Amino acid sequence: MIQIQIDASIKERCPSAALGVVQCHVKTAPSPEGLLQKMHQKIDELSQVELSQANKREKIQSTRAAYKALGKEPNRYRSSAEAMCRRISKERGLYFINNVVDLNNYLSICSGYSMGTYDIAALQGDIIWKRAPEGTAYQGIGKDVLNIEYLPALFDALGPFGNPTSDNTRAMITEHCRQILLVYYSFDGTQDLPALLEEAKELLISYCDATEIESTIIE
Repeated sequence: MIQIQIDASIKERCPSAALGVVQCHVKTAPSPEGLLQKMHQKIDELSQVELSQANKREKIQSTRAAYKALGKEPNRYRSSAEAMCRRISKERGLYFINNVVDLNNYLSICSGYSMGTYDIAALQGDIIWKRAPEGTAYQGIGKDVLNIEYLPALFDALGPFGNPTSDNTRAMITEHCRQILLVYYSFDGTQDLPALLEEAKELLISYCDATEIESTIIE
């Protein structure tokens, strides 16, 4: 499994920060009907939540608090989980991309944790999760160049590639992806991660034909 560590620049400001990680081989394809049904059911459930309450979920609140501790304004740089829940509350639904991305988004809106899933073929060397230095930026998926300074970002030998707000196009999941790194970004400890990782593995097998599955919790 890829080596990942959490830097002191995060732990000093967010002592409960942790990562839940799954690494596996997948078959990337359009989402099957069963996954789309689960997505629609959860979207229908969350669409009943008022917009003003979309950021009140426990996991979203812990991420907002971490952003403040790291020096990033959470109302300007919302986590992906919060952004999706707000979009659902506005009855705009979600975009469906492929089975791997859609499953990532399903797990995120269910748990309230922001998540990222990355194409391992695009990564190089060991990974460190750290507070992005001043001036750090990259091309966000579906966005302009994103200012990620002070965000808790994943870095490999080539530079930053992911954070709880938006990921870099470099490691995005396309139809060519065959091996993934799925990450839960936690700022409230590890207590919920074992069950969430087991759920993720079961659904990866069911909907992405996952094999050679490994998982770990990093704190």
